[in-house]
Amino acid sequence: MRRSLVDPDPVSHLSDMLPPALPLVDSFGRLHNNLRISVTDRCNIRCVYCMPETVRFLPRAEVLRFEEIARVVRAAVPLGIDKLRLTGGEPLVRRDLPRLITLLAEIDGIRDIALTTNGILLAPMARQLWDAGLRRINVSLDTLDPTRFEQLTRRSGFEQVIEGIHAAREAGFHPVKINAVAIKGVTEDDVVPLARFGRDHGCEIRFIEYMPLDAGDAWERGKVLFAEEILDRLAAEFGPLEPAPDQDPRAPALDYVYTDGHPARVGLIASVSRPFCGSCNRLRLTADGKLRNCLFALDETDLRALLRGGADDEALRAAIRASVAAKWEGHEINTARFIKPARLMHAIGG
Repeated sequence: MRRSLVDPDPVSHLSDMLPPALPLVDSFGRLHNNLRISVTDRCNIRCVYCMPETVRFLPRAEVLRFEEIARVVRAAVPLGIDKLRLTGGEPLVRRDLPRLITLLAEIDGIRDIALTTNGILLAPMARQLWDAGLRRINVSLDTLDPTRFEQLTRRSGFEQVIEGIHAAREAGFHPVKINAVAIKGVTEDDVVPLARFGRDHGCEIRFIEYMPLDAGDAWERGKVLFAEEILDRLAAEFGPLEPAPDQDPRAPALDYVYTDGHPARVGLIASVSRPFCGSCNRLRLTADGKLRNCLFALDETDLRALLRGGADDEALRAAIRASVAAKWEGHEINTARFIKPARLMHAIGG
């Protein structure tokens, strides 16, 4: 049986183990500086690998307020958190999101704020997001075929996504990164067109291996379009690619460059075939205030209960330290021990 990820009483005996100034290092020596914050579990599309057609969203009262999110971040900064990514659900459906970005950008010690969006609402908001302090943006787009887009998302909106990508570039985001989930039997034919779009429009395409976070009861490993297969398809069209010389060893994507001299880059997030658990530097805060130390975590730490129960910042820091201290070595997708988490992707945060 797998060990529990989080102590049931993380504050009681761990608050004195590490002083606040020490960084977040787990038992495997991994340093954590990256907090991914889901601002909502709601979404305006229904991607087949993320959520069912019919879903019950969180009551509004259970979702963290902007001020509560900012307080968690302020408490976490002394522990070394300096990078943030806002996710969902779809973060742009959260009303007045630029105000949250402004709150976070004003926190001393935060050096990087990014956002992942499906892009449907991006065009009219791109400039507001930039002016609020956002500097990096990822747009989820698995296909350039409008018909397949509707099949994958169960909604229309392809044209708005393309418009949003261009609006983001005009607002100052460079490069705009495009996240494409690669699914065997579904999106193989989208690999080359997406790469060409990136080459033509100055976007960085990041292909993500299909992962077991969909609404089905069992994970279908046969749907994984592996990174090597993606590289083979790209090489057949554009010539061989080679690893980029300036890799970030803690980034989830392995970056590649074209050998024909084109400046575009391609990223591969190979969670299945090339797990990067050994260099993971990320924590996740769900929309309802639960801290997860792994995307596939089976247990969570309830920060909302601390926030609304009168806990001080040191109690928040103790809970964060406890979660990191209990982090497992890896998700074990490729073993018989893997257990699919109860939450779906939209409820965890991308």
